[in-house]
Amino acid sequence: MSTQKKSIESGHATLRRALAVCGLLLVGLAVVLVLAAVVGSQRLPLASSLCALTGRSDCGLSSEQQAILFDIRLPRILLAGAVGICLATAGAGYQALLRNPLAEPYLLGVSNGAAVGTMVALVFFGTHEWSRPVMAFAGALAATFVVYRLARGRAGATPERLILAGVIVTTFLSSGIVFITTLMDATRIRSFTFWLLGDLSGTTSSLLAVTFVAAGIGVAVLALNARSLNLMMLGERDAFDLGVEVGRVRITVFVAASLLVGASVASSGSVGYVGLVVPHLVRLSFGSDNRIVIAASALAGAAFVILADTVARTIIAPRELPVGAITALIGAPLFVYLLKRR
Repeated sequence: MSTQKKSIESGHATLRRALAVCGLLLVGLAVVLVLAAVVGSQRLPLASSLCALTGRSDCGLSSEQQAILFDIRLPRILLAGAVGICLATAGAGYQALLRNPLAEPYLLGVSNGAAVGTMVALVFFGTHEWSRPVMAFAGALAATFVVYRLARGRAGATPERLILAGVIVTTFLSSGIVFITTLMDATRIRSFTFWLLGDLSGTTSSLLAVTFVAAGIGVAVLALNARSLNLMMLGERDAFDLGVEVGRVRITVFVAASLLVGASVASSGSVGYVGLVVPHLVRLSFGSDNRIVIAASALAGAAFVILADTVARTIIAPRELPVGAITALIGAPLFVYLLKRR
């Protein structure tokens, strides 16, 4: 009875801590969202923008300012948040499942797999918008399983083998991307190159909706498997002895993470290092319990990509940088640091 009581108390404590962490991150996300809404090549008044965001019409914004806020910036901010949720949560899932802090969609070649799928859809099924997320998901899932199978050895998927397998698959898929671009006309190649580096300006309302739906499904699936992922971080054999259905959890996490990456890439291109930076910082700040890490990574990822996109579109305004260039400037040094620590 005392053991059961301790377990219940521990669960309540974890729930309280998770709620506190998520509440703190929600406040931070709201601040970042408002900052991104008012900052740009044309600054908007803070008080009037806050008033307009609450749904009121008599806030003092001109028709031009309202168009900038609601037709240009807000959809882009929402897409950046959805992409951040997808990539950070997928990274947290990969890292917990593979017991590797360097596992990340971009480094493992999963983002490139989704990019190849998206480009195939655009070249061969361009009139059917639904084909982009479907093909991106298929490409991400295929790349995930290829990398995992290449990295498996007698000692399991070691960090070194995973990174090497990711480099091999990324190189192969990059060649596929180059081949596909040769099938395009010259006017489209430049826009596709920008898109491959992370472009949040060209999505549609339907792709934005698909990204949010995929984010909700993926986060929910990974959160429901968070306890099993905690046990699998001890090792697959130990987790199996403790009652975890290792095969089911592995397939579930792979599919959910591929769905998240596919939806993100289909709507915004390849935004690198988000799945590396955000989960790692969350674990450093709040511990390694995946019941907290997954939810916290989703919120922190949204804030991180919104902030990175704000920098990308304002630092050399009125021109823009790809958001992937900003995330890479942050993520690449952190990757080197983590690699040196191993």
